[in-house]
Amino acid sequence: MLAILQLPVLNDNYIYLLHDPVSGETAVVDPAVAQPVLDVLKQKGWQLTTILNTHHHADHVGGNLELKQKTGCTVIAPLSDQNRIPGIDRGVVDDDVITLGKHSARVISTPGHTSGHVVYHFTDDNTLFCGDTLFVMGCGRLFEGTAEQMWHSLQKLKALPASTQIYCAHEYTQANGRFALTVEPDNRKLQQRMEVINQLRANHLPTVPSTIKQELATNPFFREDSLALQETIKRVGKNPVEVFAEVRRLKDCF
Repeated sequence: MLAILQLPVLNDNYIYLLHDPVSGETAVVDPAVAQPVLDVLKQKGWQLTTILNTHHHADHVGGNLELKQKTGCTVIAPLSDQNRIPGIDRGVVDDDVITLGKHSARVISTPGHTSGHVVYHFTDDNTLFCGDTLFVMGCGRLFEGTAEQMWHSLQKLKALPASTQIYCAHEYTQANGRFALTVEPDNRKLQQRMEVINQLRANHLPTVPSTIKQELATNPFFREDSLALQETIKRVGKNPVEVFAEVRRLKDCF
């Protein structure tokens, strides 16, 4: 099995360390800063071989150069962002495959938050490292892409197996859930989930990972086909992209 360590850094970021105990290879996903990664590598006796970046924002690539300089690792990142990601060695595009020992991940292009965003789906390990495209009960702001692009990106993720574990890059869940309740106040699964999330945060515990199944039931950006949601935002029967765009607009103002 792929060992996954979750490192909380900065205000609300998560860095993920992935380790294959058979090959000894280790990857880090979206290293905002280097030192916490170096500390864990030393503690575990692991050698960093790969950096996986989802997009170019500084709180996802800030540790690239120091980690590369100190470990000699390879930086894998979106090809279209090759001029905006420090230290990139290999640019990847939709449907490329990257490997970590015998574990392989499919690259899925998910523009919307940024123009070049990608995510990494380790199919056999049933895990998705989705950066800022998908959050627990949320999705990324549309900084460089359109609502239509983000909607199509999320459709790709909705189609993954329901049991897929979602490892996103930020602890935004409580705020996302509070917003979700404004557009689906009678969603019982959402109400129940918020009770659990509030308890986790009260105990300073992470709400990540989630699963595709949980998001399908509670994430308003996965639920444009919900009649209750459409009624609340006054978009009954509208095009799904239009419904999604209105939910995104409302969240931006929340």
